[in-house]
Amino acid sequence: MELIATSVVAVLGTLLGAAFTHAFQRRAVKEANDLARGEKLRQERVEAYSSFGGALANYRRSQLDRWYTTHRDAADPDLDQLQREARRRRDAALEALFRVQLLTDAPEVVTAGFEAFDAMDLFARARSREEVEKARDTTRALMHTFVQVAKQQLEPGTPAPRPR
Repeated sequence: MELIATSVVAVLGTLLGAAFTHAFQRRAVKEANDLARGEKLRQERVEAYSSFGGALANYRRSQLDRWYTTHRDAADPDLDQLQREARRRRDAALEALFRVQLLTDAPEVVTAGFEAFDAMDLFARARSREEVEKARDTTRALMHTFVQVAKQQLEPGTPAPRPR
């Protein structure tokens, strides 16, 4: 009888140990997966924010090229090409902004992105060199604001979203 009781205790101890081990391993795997998912999302955000910043800079440059060409010589044969290039750059920046929208859950990042994007229209409305210089300063400042706001979301202390 004593032998059976010892065997039952040994079997129960083994089962209980296996159950605890399974629970701890499952929790460790979940935490590792959450960490990996958070890091992957962070890397995707870095890529999206960088792409948007680059696309915005290219759009800004094309707007400046178009403005200076238009005001230097409205009959310049390259003007049509510059206008097409500006529209293409605008589309690329908008596409990059959509990706930012998809990857962030911080409304301030999206707002800063749209403010910087929309400010590029200042070049089309500029009638003088002073207005263009003001548009350059404004768009540069808004682009830097976007970078700073986006950077805050990428800081290590920023909590990652919980999986749904």
